[in-house]
Amino acid sequence: MLDALPAQPRAETIIVTGRALPDPAAERAYSVETITGQELRNAPSSQVEEVLKQVPGLQLFRRSDARSGHPTSQGVTMRALGGNASSRALLILDGIPQADPFGGWVNWPAFDPAGLAQVRVVRGGGSVGHGPGALAGVIDLASRVEPLLEAQAMAGSRDSAEGRLFAGGAAIGSTFSLSARVARGDGFVPVTKETRGPADRPARYREVNGRAVWLTPLSDDLDIQASVSAFTDRRERGIAFTGNRTDGLDGSLRLVSGGRWSWSATGYAQSRELRSSFASVDDDRGTATRVALQDEVPSQAYGGSFELRPPLGRSFELRMGADARLTRGVSRELYFYVDDEPTRRRRAGGETVTSGAFSEVTGRLGRLTLSGGARVDYWRIADGSLEEWVLATGASLRDERYPARQGWLPTARAGAAFDAAPRLTVRSAAYLGWRMPTLNELFRPFRAGADATAANALLDPERLAGLEAGADYRTKLLDMSVTLFANRLQDAIANVTLGRGPGVFPGVGFVGAAGEYRQRRNLGSVRVRGVEASAETRRGHWSLRLGGSFVEAKVQASGPAAALDGLRPAQTPEVSLTGGLVWERGGRALSLILRHTGSQFEDDRNEHRLPSATTLDVFGGWPLTRRLQLVLRGENMLDERVVAGIGGDGSTERATPRTLWIGLQLTRSGIQQRR
Repeated sequence: MLDALPAQPRAETIIVTGRALPDPAAERAYSVETITGQELRNAPSSQVEEVLKQVPGLQLFRRSDARSGHPTSQGVTMRALGGNASSRALLILDGIPQADPFGGWVNWPAFDPAGLAQVRVVRGGGSVGHGPGALAGVIDLASRVEPLLEAQAMAGSRDSAEGRLFAGGAAIGSTFSLSARVARGDGFVPVTKETRGPADRPARYREVNGRAVWLTPLSDDLDIQASVSAFTDRRERGIAFTGNRTDGLDGSLRLVSGGRWSWSATGYAQSRELRSSFASVDDDRGTATRVALQDEVPSQAYGGSFELRPPLGRSFELRMGADARLTRGVSRELYFYVDDEPTRRRRAGGETVTSGAFSEVTGRLGRLTLSGGARVDYWRIADGSLEEWVLATGASLRDERYPARQGWLPTARAGAAFDAAPRLTVRSAAYLGWRMPTLNELFRPFRAGADATAANALLDPERLAGLEAGADYRTKLLDMSVTLFANRLQDAIANVTLGRGPGVFPGVGFVGAAGEYRQRRNLGSVRVRGVEASAETRRGHWSLRLGGSFVEAKVQASGPAAALDGLRPAQTPEVSLTGGLVWERGGRALSLILRHTGSQFEDDRNEHRLPSATTLDVFGGWPLTRRLQLVLRGENMLDERVVAGIGGDGSTERATPRTLWIGLQLTRSGIQQRR
């Protein structure tokens, strides 16, 4: 959603800005949380994924952020739905899905908080207007477009450095914005001191992204909006032969009509290229050797959407439209290394298509708001293949071609909101949603340390049904919200442990004595019940925000996965708490962010517990001159050990330790706009 400020003339120059369609009126019946642009820019971390963790119940698959975690472990979810690296929440930027076309994870280094106007988190499934995939909800990023020049340079712990630039303005009757971010660091050693060995070393990283947005009118009530963005992400996992690289390029074009029959039409194309190397270490972690190299993982996504809102009067809103998305990708991999040389080659990939049509109507009847919407989608999985052969002779080891599969699935949601008192609104909602398995889950086997996981080309889509009820209380000084929810995720896709080494297992080959054999499978279901609550109070220059999520999540499974029945989904904490204290006055700012994440299990069998962790982050800004500001940031100020993983050899991986930043920010206002 692009939402620039209304146009204002200065001298004889008129700035024309673009505006997306307004937020759906139906969202009044759902749990929505907003992170403003100011909060994004004044956050203690410049990593978008770390800022999002301020939303209670929102989590990544792993606790590590995009500077030290593997890029394929960065899926995002909410409401304790668990899962693997694929996202169960739908992340969109200006209405366009952002999940990786091949794996469904999120490439977080592609986003710069300084280039965003706001983030809106709509919890709960059944998002009829954005397409499938919103099982846990929608994370809606909006590009920043305003007349401003902003530049920032920071230096941090462990020889880290970061530079950011945002520039917005007007030219030839159009409005534009440019944003860019460059960051690098020598990193920290991910493995904890008492479990590391000579092979362990700091995990270096380098990130670059850039985005350009251009808006111009075609007529009095029709705007065209174009954007192009690119990013590159380089990181190492803390031992030799674990370097990985992701490059991305996106482009989109949107037409928006704000007339009596308002409508929008969007088309986009996305390209990703992943290169990732994997290594193993010996028993004393003294030496690392390469075990696999994904030397090429190209993937693409193409899609479009259309939405129409006919005029029905002030009390009713009707939305209807259609969208489609095509993803293609292939993983080309070298593996089975002997004397540091690969002996085998693997190629796995395919294509998925989703297309659907939706309609949603919302009516305001006095103090009561009622909403209902539904969509139906056609899905197709095609061109799936898995090939393996010997490099020296070309002899085929596997040559599997999977038949195309297709079907139809519904999405629906209904909600009600009632103004029970001038400041109190009660609401309830019910919804259905679904998610397509990714190409990575369907076709590519992989190894992580001593463990091996087989793909499953017969995976079914995940399907969710949910209910929620809540209340919102708002005054000038206090906002409070509480939501109770219950979800059932049918055919949940998980990496299911089926055996332990040593032995030869189907789809992966030999697994050593320290490893486990897993396969991606559809579980019977994951059942989640919980409550989310948040409160914010404002007094003068101070504001205090508190939030919490408390959940009970259990797996229901039978057959080969019967051992998981009644257990908690992997990587799912029962409790998460957040608190934020902010002081702002005359351009000066100070914020303290406290986060607590309860214990969670590393594995599906609940055998390896990751302890709870509490972190404190700090931001400070102090003007030195009218345009120049001193900026201070501190991450994990208490230097809490945040355990992010437990290896098969007993090694413990941690997330970011204490990290301090200092820098300068230059801000210069651009052409002022007029309402």
